Amino acid sequence: MKAVVDQDACISCGMCVSTCPEVFEFDDNEKAHAVVDPVPGELEDSAQEAAEGCPTDAIHTE
Repeated sequence: MKAVVDQDACISCGMCVSTCPEVFEFDDNEKAHAVVDPVPGELEDSAQEAAEGCPTDAIHTE
């Protein structure tokens, strides 16, 4: 699985970082981004939960 954050849609709410800190972090611009590619199998459920909980639907998984 790959997780991608749309930087234009990210509002830096922090939900993804708090839900799955092993996959998502804030960059220097205070926008979330994925720090692993691909997402390890044991973190896929957590990363998907973060994507589904994103208030702006900025996170896409494939």
